[in-house]
Amino acid sequence: MTTYTLRAKRRRSALRTAAFMSPWLIGFCVFFAYPLISTVYFSFTSYDGFTAPEFSGLKNWSFVFNEFPLFWPALRNTLWLVVVMVTCRVVFGLGVGLLITKIKTGAGVFRTLFYLPYLAPPVAATLGFVFLLNPGTGPVNSILGEIGLPTPGWFTDATWSKPALTALAVWGVGDLMVIFMAALLDVPKEQYEAAELDGATAFQRFRFVTLPNISPIIMFAVVTGIIQTMQYYTQPFVAGKVASGVMGGSGQQFEPGYPDKSTLTLPQVIYNLGFQRFDYGSACVVALVLFVLAMAFTALLMRRRSGLIQAGE
Repeated sequence: MTTYTLRAKRRRSALRTAAFMSPWLIGFCVFFAYPLISTVYFSFTSYDGFTAPEFSGLKNWSFVFNEFPLFWPALRNTLWLVVVMVTCRVVFGLGVGLLITKIKTGAGVFRTLFYLPYLAPPVAATLGFVFLLNPGTGPVNSILGEIGLPTPGWFTDATWSKPALTALAVWGVGDLMVIFMAALLDVPKEQYEAAELDGATAFQRFRFVTLPNISPIIMFAVVTGIIQTMQYYTQPFVAGKVASGVMGGSGQQFEPGYPDKSTLTLPQVIYNLGFQRFDYGSACVVALVLFVLAMAFTALLMRRRSGLIQAGE
């Protein structure tokens, strides 16, 4: 076979591979690469969405980090939610999954009951929680008061607003429950039997048999949870708006983050800058910060998992 024939064969193989990959390549370029490059470009320009963008250097970056009063509270709140909310959801979802896999009778009923809250629309679920946790008339505080426990302000108190959002997120943990149930049912029973023969306790079986087998699923739940929490917008926005008494209407203005910027998140800041202040350049800066944080968290977790796998080998 001549050199020319080999080159032609390799060229046809490369073109065939590119043809099969073209749907993904087109989607990647149109929906990821181009928006990312445009975001980077607009972050260095003054752009209001109506006139042509003008290059402004680091002006937007300096404004966001040094002058804009909503950025740092939103960053702290977002990181708090990533650490606390994601941890609570993963732990609670795994706990519910373990519980239901152990139930012999009525497992289907409990599985349905725990999964139904996940199907509730985010706005409706948030409105329901704001009503239940209303500090003056809500049934939760009424019950707490009857049994002599403190009655927090929940969505009207800056100290309790993020725990209330976390409770809302944990309530809708049905998606993780289903994923963990599938992973738990896939753990080989032979490993449990061998551990029992070796005298392992229930906790030791969970630690040395269950966790190693479902660790990829836990990593998946954590990474997707971080990405979702980085995009957390609807629930804190609706909760803050309803708790503040500003329900909308002509002439009403609402500064996100009520109470005292405690429910403010980075996606709300992006919306506020881009669609309320028409400062698209600064909004792109915050979007890039959000992107870098999500990538950093994901890379750190993946590297940590790779290190644990190598250590186990």
